[in-house]
Amino acid sequence: MNYYRTFIRVAPDCPAAEGAVLKQRGEKKPLALIQYELIAENPYTLTQEDVLWEGYIRHKELRGDEAGPKAREAFFSKPMACLRASALPKTYGWGLHFDEEGKVGLYGVETEEYKRLAELKEDGPAVKDAMRNKRA
Repeated sequence: MNYYRTFIRVAPDCPAAEGAVLKQRGEKKPLALIQYELIAENPYTLTQEDVLWEGYIRHKELRGDEAGPKAREAFFSKPMACLRASALPKTYGWGLHFDEEGKVGLYGVETEEYKRLAELKEDGPAVKDAMRNKRA
């Protein structure tokens, strides 16, 4: 389920003109904020599966066996949305770059690095758009 040598551009209908720093409202962190923190604090150390799993257990506040290897295996045994469906590239203006090892980094849509990665090149990463917010 991981991406390799791939760049996920922001959704075509993303409202953000730059990568927005997410804020917590209320007591519980939204999943997008958890995913943002995981990737921003650990650039190119986590895979998509790591981000999805760790985000899930932090968002649901799971502990012990609920967050163990068997639970992870059960979690990934069901079909699920990938990071192309995350609010990071759909709403908040963050492109997601996966390196050769499948490790992910974040780039704001306003940055030069985003623009460089977003251009489809023969020797560059595969480029995909995040899922749209609304049907075209």
